[in-house]
Amino acid sequence: MPPDVRVRRVYDQPEPQDGTRVLVDRLWPRGLRKDAAHLDEWAKDVAPSTGLRTWYAHDPAKFTEFCRRYTAELSQGAARAALQHLAALAAAGPVTLLTATRDAGHSEAAVLASLLRQPAPGPAQDPAAGPAGAGEAACYAHLVCPECGAVTTDAHNPGCPGHPG
Repeated sequence: MPPDVRVRRVYDQPEPQDGTRVLVDRLWPRGLRKDAAHLDEWAKDVAPSTGLRTWYAHDPAKFTEFCRRYTAELSQGAARAALQHLAALAAAGPVTLLTATRDAGHSEAAVLASLLRQPAPGPAQDPAAGPAGAGEAACYAHLVCPECGAVTTDAHNPGCPGHPG
């Protein structure tokens, strides 16, 4: 059963089934007081870089390329560690990823939810994971095609040498 990961706007009222509520935007939402946010965590490090966020500008026509670039960012450094932390939270119970974006379906929260819903690698696929139930949270960077940057459970980019046809 895939982890229960939801995407909602941070301005929406919390619901009992939200589980752990995590803001995944790099910037604090406009007009929202911190005490009124009802957050469990603010995961700034998992948010897209400022350059990527500025380039994307929440243009749905750029969403496919945004997904590719963002997923590549998530495979490195602090973003990778933050993704691992979110995976651990999702493995423990429901998680609601919060964003201030008006179109949550075309946001980093939607990309993260898709990645977090993927089955985690087991010890057979990831020797570093150790015995079941031990070790660090699963990293989802293994789902990124090294050739085209697409999530390998989705379609590869046209002409990707890593996925003929």
